[in-house]
Amino acid sequence: MSEKKEPSIVQGFKAFLMRGNVVDLAVAVVIGAAFTNIVNSVVKGIINPLVGAIGTQNLDHYSSCLSSSCTGTDGIQLMWGSVLGATLSFVITAAVVYFLMVLPMARYLARVEARRKAREGTREVIEVTELEVLKEIRDALLAQRSSDHDRR
Repeated sequence: MSEKKEPSIVQGFKAFLMRGNVVDLAVAVVIGAAFTNIVNSVVKGIINPLVGAIGTQNLDHYSSCLSSSCTGTDGIQLMWGSVLGATLSFVITAAVVYFLMVLPMARYLARVEARRKAREGTREVIEVTELEVLKEIRDALLAQRSSDHDRR
């Protein structure tokens, strides 16, 4: 009696690493990190100076004090400026990903699906047409055979 040998941990780990989706995910993380640097640069280089026209250029300096006195590190400060900066970075990142990646891919996939359906529809029409022609030929041959049989 032969026993099935369980794959070793190393073999299982190797199989896990060789899956296509793991490699795709790793590439996406690296590209995402690089893209985050670009978005952060846009926020710091363009958005913050635009906000700086109204107030300070660094959003991290916007805060509110919850205690009676906030000097230096004393008191309770809500650093809502850093939250605003992070939110702006997120919204810009999400908008760029949607408009430059998700939307074009969805449109492309819709066109591919429409072409596939059109090809299937054409194929069905051709098959139906061929079937109708074959039926007509059969009927004509039967009619010819019956007329030849009636003549005899």
